[in-house]
Amino acid sequence: MLKNVATVLLEGVHPFELGVISEVFGLDRSDDGMPVYDFAVVSAAGPTLGTHAGFSITTHHTLDRLDSADLIAVPTGGDYPTRDYPEDLLAALRRAVDRGARVLSVCTGAFVLGAAGLLDGRRCTSHWRHTQALAERYPLAIVDPDVLYVDEGSIITSAGTAAAIDASIHVLRQEHGPEVANHIARRMVVPPHRDGGQAQYIERPLPRTRCDTVGEVLAWMERHLDREMTVEQLAARAHMSTRTFARRFQQETGTTPYRWLLRQRVLLSQELLESTDETVDAIASRSGFGNAAGLRHHFLRTLGTTPNTYRRTFRGPVGVG
Repeated sequence: MLKNVATVLLEGVHPFELGVISEVFGLDRSDDGMPVYDFAVVSAAGPTLGTHAGFSITTHHTLDRLDSADLIAVPTGGDYPTRDYPEDLLAALRRAVDRGARVLSVCTGAFVLGAAGLLDGRRCTSHWRHTQALAERYPLAIVDPDVLYVDEGSIITSAGTAAAIDASIHVLRQEHGPEVANHIARRMVVPPHRDGGQAQYIERPLPRTRCDTVGEVLAWMERHLDREMTVEQLAARAHMSTRTFARRFQQETGTTPYRWLLRQRVLLSQELLESTDETVDAIASRSGFGNAAGLRHHFLRTLGTTPNTYRRTFRGPVGVG
């Protein structure tokens, strides 16, 4: 059972990502019946270090504190992809994994894990801007550039800031079950679950694109996920030829209209399974899959599970489905 959590900092750490770890694991929520962790902020660079935001952090915890941690989090920092790391930190991380602890990296914190040899032969990820550099610097790592986070048991790597929240909530769900994870997610006003295999960038809806016409079509598509729509119809709505629209859509979103639409429909069905008592057939209709069989097919292909199993895991057995 997870009881002892430490987050380890280097010079130039990003305070927001440190704040994510502190928010999830460092707050006392015992009044709500939530687990409380022995939480510590550890410095790998002396008692006082600077942050990427220009202010300093002081802590009395040294690397020795990592020897008792069940979970060690490594937030991102400004020059992490190119810097060298203290050998005593890398050795502490290796000892932790050897004794059964877990290590969670945020964004470029994965470079620290790579330097310790903890990514060799393992799937991992980082922010999409840095995954190529991660693969080049640590060629034995199996870098997946498209996902939110990767859980390899003792090693968990996550992409950007929001993905760090997702990965942390994922750990809570594993350790304490969906009730605790969902409660803390609600306290933080974040989704209770985003699957780690979701694309971190290219298949997510963009609030604004370089082309206002495509942006308007994206907004329309998201409002009408239950409708049948073809590329020809979408191109006409954008006042473009089919070929021009398809090319512009790919440029602006990084994916095709069909794949973008499918991703949004799956996301909507996840939300409805978690937050409503509607049957699977009703949810399939609302999310554009037509019927329960269609929803199950795409759920299995995208998430590797069925709608009913997803609902039981992340909400509990409700509705008829």
